[in-house]
Amino acid sequence: MAEDFSNQDQGQSAQSQSLPDQRSGHGGYRGGGSEGGNERGRRGSRGREEQARRPEPGEVEDVVVRIYRCATVVRGGRRFSFAALVVAGDRLGKVGVGYGKANEVPTAVEKATKAARRNMVKIRMSGTTIPHQVSAKYRASQVVLVPAGEGTGVIAGASVRAVMELAGVKDVLTKAYGSTSPKNLVKAAFEGLRCLRTKEEVEKLRGVTIAV
Repeated sequence: MAEDFSNQDQGQSAQSQSLPDQRSGHGGYRGGGSEGGNERGRRGSRGREEQARRPEPGEVEDVVVRIYRCATVVRGGRRFSFAALVVAGDRLGKVGVGYGKANEVPTAVEKATKAARRNMVKIRMSGTTIPHQVSAKYRASQVVLVPAGEGTGVIAGASVRAVMELAGVKDVLTKAYGSTSPKNLVKAAFEGLRCLRTKEEVEKLRGVTIAV
């Protein structure tokens, strides 16, 4: 009986010694293998390339706000389709929103990008902020935009922030009510920017002089 137990102990110790070798062959739990290191190196090089290439002033930029996936049940399984929500702008007062659908993600993003660039409009600005407070609603979402002093920054959620930054608004306060759907919030913020008017335009429309 003593010999049996000793043999079992020796077998367990041999097995425990072989486990680290097996794990190290797959890169280990911490990704210490060559494949993990190469992948990190590739990611780092891509990040440096993206940082090195910065858009020039006036160049139109595109930001993918959200990717949606829709599944349709058909005979034999499910069929997937995708939709993309994209915001485009030059950070100098022009911004647009696009929505595209396709069976593949790259195609949906391409359609949404073309739509966003096609729908770009020129917004009114007062320095680094907006001329006046405005409230806009799209379906179940409402967005309120309030002018802010220089240095305040863009106080907004991710969806509304993308619209403000690509439009070139650097100082603004925002508040969202109702649905938190990114599509609704983006379109409500875009509609709010479209409704902005300068002091001169308001005076001309109303036929009065506005004292500041």
